[in-house]
Amino acid sequence: MSETLREFPGVRAARCPFDPPPALRALQEDGPLARVRLEDGTTPWLVTTHAEQRALLGDPRVSADVTRPGYPVQTPKAGGGSLSFILMDDPEHARLRRVVQGAFTVRRVETMRPAIQKIVDDLIDDLLAGPRPVDLVEAFALPVPSLVICELLGVPYADHDFFQDNSKTIIKRDVSPDDRMAAFGRLAAYLDGLVGDKLTGPADDLLSKVAAKVKTGELTRSEAAQMGVLLLIAGHETTANMIALGTLALLRHPGQLALLRDDDDPKLVAGAVEELLRYLNITHSGRRRVAMEDIEIAGQVIRAGEGMIMPNDIGNRDPAVFPEPDELDLRRDARRHVAFGFGVHQCLGQPLARVELQVAYSTLYRRIPTLALATDLEKIPFKHDGQVYGVYELPVTW
Repeated sequence: MSETLREFPGVRAARCPFDPPPALRALQEDGPLARVRLEDGTTPWLVTTHAEQRALLGDPRVSADVTRPGYPVQTPKAGGGSLSFILMDDPEHARLRRVVQGAFTVRRVETMRPAIQKIVDDLIDDLLAGPRPVDLVEAFALPVPSLVICELLGVPYADHDFFQDNSKTIIKRDVSPDDRMAAFGRLAAYLDGLVGDKLTGPADDLLSKVAAKVKTGELTRSEAAQMGVLLLIAGHETTANMIALGTLALLRHPGQLALLRDDDDPKLVAGAVEELLRYLNITHSGRRRVAMEDIEIAGQVIRAGEGMIMPNDIGNRDPAVFPEPDELDLRRDARRHVAFGFGVHQCLGQPLARVELQVAYSTLYRRIPTLALATDLEKIPFKHDGQVYGVYELPVTW
């Protein structure tokens, strides 16, 4: 462990929009574990290496419960509200996750590929018929996953401005706890109303299946609404940012873009998505946990009640696992990345995200082969102020 306690380098520098902060790389070079100081004065462990991150994320002695003493909170909390199941431990976490996990199996998601392809093609048709330049975030990157998650959940896409605006409030860093809770409350009330509609008039959608669990007593109505909020936010914010940020990264690496544009081999496309997930990072504040027991790892002892932060951007740039980690190489075997986490809390929606990204990346550049940035990199507004990283706008032309 480093002798000097350092501040947690939580966000990347604007001059390096795809890379982890240099201070984070320096900490990784010092060793797999270091104590860092957060803004609230607490001193959790920073875990910087791929092997140790996976080991701890998969360790049953490590808790994701944000209410446990010692958990390194990311933002101040306001009173009220219920916890998302992703911030719970088993058995409650497993009980709630089981309700929806069937909708996100690889087999189930693959049946959605034709519908996702149509959504992508229709949006590209609109792009080609419209003016240039255009903001790719507004015209393509955000509508693709929003339309998909609305169709899956059974949420009216006509309400997308409402849920996107409130989602942005919830995930911004500089929002007050009261404003964040107010936005969450608005979304929870909206989803509660939809759950009520599904109780009386079920359809063939995931929210109807969740509502059915309320009828049987397996879920409370509040739990169902909270679950809907989580799925709605996670289902569009993360993938939208990956589509836009991935496009920007490829435009900055034209040789890699040419590989993806000129070869429609599904294995190449799938591998390219894994490499972009490894190379980029949209959850740039690190996964947070707390030890429930003493854990000996990498020559150190993490004591019960001590917090941990595991930034996947630096875990995915570990040279011990990924040679030349700062190079974007779409032919690399990047499947061991930790972009979706690891262990029982790894991302529930990762099969859906993979299919959406495969369809979006493989279609956009093939159908618009001359796609190009319509501004300088220095003028692109990056989301340094949010819990989810990406770009606010991406002006493109062709």
